[in-house]
Amino acid sequence: MSLVEKLKHLKLVRSVIYTVVGVVTYPGLAIINKISISGTEHIKNLPKKNVLFVSNHQTYFADVIMFIHIFCAVKWRKENRLGLPYYLLFPITNLYFVAAEETMKGSWISRLFILAGALTVKRTWRAEGQEVRRGLDPSDTRKIKQALETSWVITFPQGTTKPFAPGRKGTAYIIKNNQPIVVPVVINGFWRAFTKKGLSFKKKGSLLSVRFKEPMVIDYSQPVDEILNQVMDAIEQSKKFMLKGKHHQTSVVCNQS
Repeated sequence: MSLVEKLKHLKLVRSVIYTVVGVVTYPGLAIINKISISGTEHIKNLPKKNVLFVSNHQTYFADVIMFIHIFCAVKWRKENRLGLPYYLLFPITNLYFVAAEETMKGSWISRLFILAGALTVKRTWRAEGQEVRRGLDPSDTRKIKQALETSWVITFPQGTTKPFAPGRKGTAYIIKNNQPIVVPVVINGFWRAFTKKGLSFKKKGSLLSVRFKEPMVIDYSQPVDEILNQVMDAIEQSKKFMLKGKHHQTSVVCNQS
């Protein structure tokens, strides 16, 4: 195991990083922009391990940083709000998040987040226009399994910030094989407020919404495809939700006029 791998499993290291990142990012999340949080009553009594949060994805880092803030606030018994960030004095540490390996090599922010608990996986990628790899390999699933045995894990089933992109079967395999408590999360506004690859502002004063839903009721004996469909419905990224989007409603009005 490399030094980086050893360090990111130390709670003290993650605690320091979460505190520093939290202090730096709090103004951009809670002061320069607006926050709407709902459903934290669904997570305050969860066990400390084998919990998988599945969410749609809009930026590489701002989404995860917001989750860290919320989880720390819930630890301090705050409900559906952040308030003053004194919760960063003793942040949550039993937390990992799944991230594409190629994404985490790009900047100092990404390298820092590797130490913060990133579980890097080799997602689908292309070489010379050809898709040469698909899904998660056994070493990737072992990383996530080991993390679930001691902690909470955040994953983004679509593996991309593109809205309504299809989900990756790897998430469904993880759910089927490890049988975690699965909490769906629906986020919005991050794509409008921040650049995709960093924490630079695109539009100040944006509304950042994070909605936690009740833990899913899953029949783990179902086929992987059925579990994935259930997850995509829960995070409101399936085809039926795409058809409810504003662009679809606009086209319907235009066709009727």
